[in-house]
Amino acid sequence: MLAGKTVAVVVPAYDEEALVATTIRGVPEFVDRIIVVDDASQDGTAAVARAVADSRVEVVSHERNSGVGAAIVTGYRRAVSEGIDVACVMAADNQMDPNDLERIALPVARGELDYAKANRLISGEAWRVIPRSRYLGNAVLSFLTKIASGYWHVADSQSGYTAASREILEQLYLDRVYPGYGFPNDMLVHLNVWNARVRDVPSRPVYGGGERSGIKIRRVVPRISWLLVKGFFWRMREKYVIRDFHPLVFFYAFGFLMTVLGLGLGIAEVVLRIMGNAVSVGTVVLVALLLIFGSQFTLFAMWFDMESNKDLR
Repeated sequence: MLAGKTVAVVVPAYDEEALVATTIRGVPEFVDRIIVVDDASQDGTAAVARAVADSRVEVVSHERNSGVGAAIVTGYRRAVSEGIDVACVMAADNQMDPNDLERIALPVARGELDYAKANRLISGEAWRVIPRSRYLGNAVLSFLTKIASGYWHVADSQSGYTAASREILEQLYLDRVYPGYGFPNDMLVHLNVWNARVRDVPSRPVYGGGERSGIKIRRVVPRISWLLVKGFFWRMREKYVIRDFHPLVFFYAFGFLMTVLGLGLGIAEVVLRIMGNAVSVGTVVLVALLLIFGSQFTLFAMWFDMESNKDLR
């Protein structure tokens, strides 16, 4: 227990027989339950996890591979069904420092937050330890996640080292959260709709422990970026139109409309100029005004979004 609350660690695992036992053995003593979710691994992940001499361990197996997000949701549901107060997530690849778990889980156990997550980018160590391509991809997705989720104070969006309260997990429609690698990003979008209090906790980046990532940055970044675009518009509709109307939707709408019109007209004029046609001064001024007003409306909308979510930390 931690601060008088029961704590579980969900360990999503897929083909991690080499490191899952090390991960389990590193889980601190204050944790009451360790729920290993074997996502239809093709190796001996489940057997290795069951063989660990720890009475806290329970292994839940998927019949088919469903994605890391789906595995986490399975673990969340198991923790909630057992009445666990705080459900944490630690990957099975031993990339998460167990010494950080108490700092991540404690504010949730105390009721100060609904959801806490590790941030490996706060210190300069991350730039030296994390592979450069993954670091840059993470930075891009973190910026897009800020816009999509409304949690402008949260960074390192790809960190899956988290702690969530039972209350917020019971409120969320977990079936709707993206089941794949973009789960942490989409989870933040859903949390914001419920006005969940979320905060980053500094964490030490761990790499070089024998893990082999199959993640392809060039595929992942575009896919998650599109997921975040859809998540942004879903959040605008759910939070600022359906549940409680906010005028920032008009600012975003006018901002996007004017920017698109300005870009479209500008490109058309450039093409016409290349083809030898004359471009009027009035058209150039119109393009400039559309782009200026479009950016201003968009920035005002972002500022309104920040102000609306400043208490969710």
